[in-house]
Amino acid sequence: MRHRLLRTAVATALALGALGLTQPARATPSDGVHTVRVPDGDPHDRSLAPRTTEPFSLIGITWDDPDAVFDGSAQVRTRSRKSGAWTAWRPLDTEGRTPEAGPDRDRAGVRGSTQPLWTGPSDGVQVRVTGSRLPEGLRVELVDPEAGSDPVHTAVVEPDGAGPAAGPLSAGRPAVTSRSAWGADESLVKDPPTLTGGTKAMFVHHTAGTNDYTCSQSASIVRGVFLYHVQSNGWNDIGYHFLVDKCGTVFEGRAGGIDKPVLGAHTYGFNTATSSVSVLGDYSTAATNAAVRASVAKVAAWKLGLYGIAPTGTVVLTSGADNGKYKLGQKGTFQRISGHRDGYPTECPGQNLYDDLPEIRTLAANAANAANAATTAAPAAEPPDGPQAVVEGVVEGVLEGAEGVEGVIEGVDGQVRARRR
Repeated sequence: MRHRLLRTAVATALALGALGLTQPARATPSDGVHTVRVPDGDPHDRSLAPRTTEPFSLIGITWDDPDAVFDGSAQVRTRSRKSGAWTAWRPLDTEGRTPEAGPDRDRAGVRGSTQPLWTGPSDGVQVRVTGSRLPEGLRVELVDPEAGSDPVHTAVVEPDGAGPAAGPLSAGRPAVTSRSAWGADESLVKDPPTLTGGTKAMFVHHTAGTNDYTCSQSASIVRGVFLYHVQSNGWNDIGYHFLVDKCGTVFEGRAGGIDKPVLGAHTYGFNTATSSVSVLGDYSTAATNAAVRASVAKVAAWKLGLYGIAPTGTVVLTSGADNGKYKLGQKGTFQRISGHRDGYPTECPGQNLYDDLPEIRTLAANAANAANAATTAAPAAEPPDGPQAVVEGVVEGVLEGAEGVEGVIEGVDGQVRARRR
């Protein structure tokens, strides 16, 4: 890592000398995020001139007021650290919203933000933003998921710890790459997770940005989203419960237990009692593949099945905020597997992925039905102490709550006699 940084610094110094640019102050290597303030001035049109920056691979824009809506457009150009070539102008999704409740809203330093954009290894940026009235305190967030990080193990693993007893419609738990495997810096998560009463629906998202990544980069992208949500947005943790890359690998998102009803930060107005899965990439422009659809279906079937919920049903949810589509307290009927746009005015999860949701629901139902059929067909295991122990345990449990009553069991086929003390 030290040699890579040294080589980058030397190359940058030479390039700056040739261009007559001034090298910016470096952030500490452990930060992972460094920022550039967009100059204040015109309330409708602001920009950041081309400049050399520290290395980054993910970019976004934040602003001071987390409740301020960015009514306009934001575009960025970035320079490849490998080739030195500048990209064309690319838009940022300005529809990011601070959660309506929970520690992600109440923490000091929470900021409004765009969605982040994966750029790949870069070292230069140019920005332009326009709108009817731009929010104050615009800041460019440059995220380097590799800064200060040790090598991480990115093989697919099962999270530690036994989950709760499976519900009657539970599918098998999918293989999940744990937080420790993709390299989450748990020291940045300051508050414990908030649990809600259950999981009633699954919202499907995409991270937008680019599909031009290799699956060997997926863990780095997840780390980048994590750092952006925590360091830039000011949230307590990554907003999504699960993430899936284009190879179908599933990553654990928000901490607290993948089998627990953890309050997320993914669908403004409907974060309570729902779960989320976000696919890495932009599915407004690209089509999904079978691996993506299968993995999203497996996650949804397993998660909903823990609560005995069929993935093809519907549910009535109540909005926890005025979000531009639903009023505070307004009820809406949702598919158990819904798209982000069903609950919030956004293009997410992209038209192509949204059009795949009926197939994903069918795949999820097939997974749940197959698991249920296998469970039904399997012979019930006899307890170690035989069937009499079951009868005794059941009767003892019943009689235990009956005041002044005691019972005696005389064998499996014997009578149960109760009498008052």
